[in-house]
Amino acid sequence: MDNKKNEGAGGEDANTSKTAASHNHEGTDDEGVGSVGRQMSESSLCVTEEEEEDDSKLHLGPQYTIKEHLEKDKDDESLRKWKEQLLGSVDVTNIGETLDPEVRILSLAIVSPGRPDIVLMVPENGNPKGMWFTLKEGSKYCLKFTFQVNNNIVSGLRYTNTVWKTGVKVDRAKEMLGTFSPQLEPYNHVMPEETTPSGMFARGSYSARTKFLDDDNKCYLEINYSFDIRKEWPAVGNETQEQVLLR
Repeated sequence: MDNKKNEGAGGEDANTSKTAASHNHEGTDDEGVGSVGRQMSESSLCVTEEEEEDDSKLHLGPQYTIKEHLEKDKDDESLRKWKEQLLGSVDVTNIGETLDPEVRILSLAIVSPGRPDIVLMVPENGNPKGMWFTLKEGSKYCLKFTFQVNNNIVSGLRYTNTVWKTGVKVDRAKEMLGTFSPQLEPYNHVMPEETTPSGMFARGSYSARTKFLDDDNKCYLEINYSFDIRKEWPAVGNETQEQVLLR
């Protein structure tokens, strides 16, 4: 199957995208910790009123199957070309009648210059056991993940991540990923590079919640996890069992 481009998340090729301007960090409650951004943690966390307000359901009108999308406005040449570009070579006979899209997050990885990637295996229940990973203070990193879209077009796929330290919310990040058509090949997405905070008050354990949602506020994956920020990177042999290191 040919590669397809996604709308709203431009990239170097059809299945790899990078975002920059759409990424947003909200103000934190702890100025000394700074922006922690895009990490993952395990703990039982209560959804705050602010989160519920941010993630309130949007009313976007009726949803259509791929076949119905192709039939709509078929006499409009510009719309027809846009749909063909979005859908690529999707086999409508197999998935065209399915209304609800399916998004599967296949892998998450932390990429830091000069080090092997830390590939984080996602448990089925979305709750990694123990400390999921450790980062070095003051280090540059970005989050890379792969995901697959099946059945129908997913519109407005977005990423949110909220981080707490000692029960205080210190960071909340939001990223609009874009609109994606179903295909056999997984999509790859790379977040903008960030720097971990440093200093005595930044080091320690954090808890976090990551979500992947669409325009209808349907949540495809929620991960509750914990992670550490330390003076140095851990030795490769001391990584947790949930981590697989790849070059």
